[in-house]
Amino acid sequence: MTSASPAPEGVDEAPQDGRRSAAATRRRRREKEILAATRTLFDARGVRDAQIEDIARAVGINRAIIYRHFSGKEELFALTLVGYLEELDQRLAAADSPDADPVQRLRGITEAFIDFGLEYPAFVDCALTLMRRPGPELLEEISEGAMFRLGRGISTCLARVAAVIEAGVDAGTFHTDDVHLLANTLYAAGLGGMQLARVGMLVKEAAPGIPTVATLSRRQVKEHLVASSVAMAIGAPRG
Repeated sequence: MTSASPAPEGVDEAPQDGRRSAAATRRRRREKEILAATRTLFDARGVRDAQIEDIARAVGINRAIIYRHFSGKEELFALTLVGYLEELDQRLAAADSPDADPVQRLRGITEAFIDFGLEYPAFVDCALTLMRRPGPELLEEISEGAMFRLGRGISTCLARVAAVIEAGVDAGTFHTDDVHLLANTLYAAGLGGMQLARVGMLVKEAAPGIPTVATLSRRQVKEHLVASSVAMAIGAPRG
């Protein structure tokens, strides 16, 4: 077997590099088109009713091409969630007022978080679906690169919450030994609360052993989540 001969002297290899660069650009553009179509379908129909065939049809491609760009449905959904998280981060940044007191800052970003989730129910569905999966299980279905992007999207949003909590701890207003654990807890509780708001009902006892349901408004859930976030952050002063 003979080795490949070097390019003849004077032959420019730039055209090959240009072709590779163009192919990479086309691939990134196609991935963005697929993610944009997925986001549009999520917002229009919800996560459950969005099928790979519908996404491929919206982009004008065969479904097999989607699997050339993404390892599977879980990865496609995870990267679509990244898009939501990037937008959420902008909302949180706009809602935060660094010169305000910590309670008002936490109320502001919590309200922005809840409003975003109620505006985009598919964001809540996506986030909750992925949270139900154990980490090792997700790693089997999602590439390391996609997991990194997802982790970066979540951590960027949580960093804003943690910064507000940290400022409150420094001011003596909030009390917690782990600002990052509290930020993660508020994120998870907020997602659960937004799902409850979508259901629009709460279950309680009408009499001992007799269940009943009562209507629940989005306003009630939002007010409760905001108040709960502040209460959890204030906590109990350490003696």
